[in-house]
Amino acid sequence: MDTTVRGSLEAVLMVVSEPVPPDQLAAALEIPEEQVLEALRALQDEYADPEAPRGFELREVAGGWRIYSSRLYADVVGRFVVEGQSARLSQAALETLAVVAYRQPVTRGQVSQVRGVNVDSVMKTLSARGLVTEVGETSGALLYGTTTEFLERMGMSSLDELPPLAPFLPELADVDGADSEGAR
Repeated sequence: MDTTVRGSLEAVLMVVSEPVPPDQLAAALEIPEEQVLEALRALQDEYADPEAPRGFELREVAGGWRIYSSRLYADVVGRFVVEGQSARLSQAALETLAVVAYRQPVTRGQVSQVRGVNVDSVMKTLSARGLVTEVGETSGALLYGTTTEFLERMGMSSLDELPPLAPFLPELADVDGADSEGAR
């Protein structure tokens, strides 16, 4: 198998969050779909080699391909994920959570503009931990807010108990022209 094709497929499959159809992979690699399928099957066989078990496997699911953690190590992955849920939040996660708490409902883009950095992965982490959730949609963008889990962990019965930090945050209207009525 061509090492460029192999490396390109592995690189793309490492960053996707959903199974990718072979025609999309072929378009990205600018090669025929048949060549992509041949390479995917070769990688799948290589990763499944019982003589050299790996911590991941390549699966064809729902008409697409994606790399998943190996079923052989599901117990280890499960322990890691559970322990990770109780881990402390990073500074980036705390800052992002504060913006969501004070400015909800808020879009990822608005949070990114307030923080000055991309918050996609941090928002996924906060969502996975049950601290933020989708609360609606505006102009095609998802709106986020905090959850009852957030209130419980903070020891609050309502968002009205948040300390008066909001004056230090820019108004959403100043950030992107959005209506800031939902801000605290």
